[in-house]
Amino acid sequence: MKLHEFQAKELLSQYGIPIPQGKVASTPDQVVDIANELGGKVVIKAQAHTGGRGKGGGVKIANSIEEARQAAIDIIGMQLITHQTGPEGLPVHSVLVEEQIEIERELYLSVAIDNSSGMPIVIASASGGMDIEEVAENNPEAIQNELVHPECGFQAFQGRTIAFKTGLDGDLLRPTTELISNLVSAFEDNDGTIAEINPLVVTKDGQLIAADAKFSTDDNADFRLKELIENRDTSQEDPREVEARESGIDNYVKLDGNIGCLVNGAGLAMATMDAIKFEGGDPANFLDIGTANSADAVIAALKIISEDPDVEAVLVNIFGGLARTDIIADGVVQAKSIGLLKQPTVIRLAGTNVEEGLQILEDSGLGLIRADGFAEAAQKAVQAVKNN
Repeated sequence: MKLHEFQAKELLSQYGIPIPQGKVASTPDQVVDIANELGGKVVIKAQAHTGGRGKGGGVKIANSIEEARQAAIDIIGMQLITHQTGPEGLPVHSVLVEEQIEIERELYLSVAIDNSSGMPIVIASASGGMDIEEVAENNPEAIQNELVHPECGFQAFQGRTIAFKTGLDGDLLRPTTELISNLVSAFEDNDGTIAEINPLVVTKDGQLIAADAKFSTDDNADFRLKELIENRDTSQEDPREVEARESGIDNYVKLDGNIGCLVNGAGLAMATMDAIKFEGGDPANFLDIGTANSADAVIAALKIISEDPDVEAVLVNIFGGLARTDIIADGVVQAKSIGLLKQPTVIRLAGTNVEEGLQILEDSGLGLIRADGFAEAAQKAVQAVKNN
């Protein structure tokens, strides 16, 4: 789950990380009230789950109350389009109004999961305020990193190493080491996948402040992050993914293609998408239905897939182990019978109770397209789109 900037900063503040003074507002009048509290000179920042907000017109500096009001009018209610959102953009329902900061230096700091070791990794750079990917490509020696071993945690000497290499020595050495340690704690305590401060600024009076922050959590840890989950902003997510999650389907991801996929097992789901691509098609989603030993679960999944306007054909690919293919088949037939699955639907079943499952499909008389093998199923799905 992604947090808004204001939520990320509130979380980091709980761990002793300094943040600018500011409040969230959802109307121009609220923005004016907050700007008055902060002395009139403020920054108004769109709250949306995307980077590049400034380039998209979602961040404005206001040096007066009237400028603050106008910025609020411009930003609140806009559809923010950035290089990360695509042409449809994301809605902006609120803004973060913060004091202006007199900045001496900008740096980059984050904690993420290192794919090679599987351990948390602290990443830092003396070049902040820009995409870290751009820094890594153009000036890789500017990137510093330290792995956080789970048995001993983040060590003070690692913090000092990063501080020295990014030029945060002298009076800033201890505060920098403490701030990094606190960021690691916030990341670990809240099942983070990314905790990013960009930029981490040094003010003209020598203070460290998290001027911007990003924080995402592991979706598998939702059950123990109840306070964060309660404040989830579903307006920033694909509505089909929200519907899937509310229906108890945790493993659904919307993609850009036109062949809907219902598969059991993440590995088989990935292989199914590969097979579709190999045959010249494009998957419209990733959906791992798991064991799904109820027809209702199958119907709920097929509802999400078949009501996607991008889907022109559906491929059901099941290898039954714990999942019973007869229950899957029954769910498909029921879904078709109640008006779902208007698209051509290809079904490949193998494994537990496959004879019973195939018989259910045969007896339905609903024109479902059978496939005996993996490759054949992908071929028929791609052909169905061409013929549709």
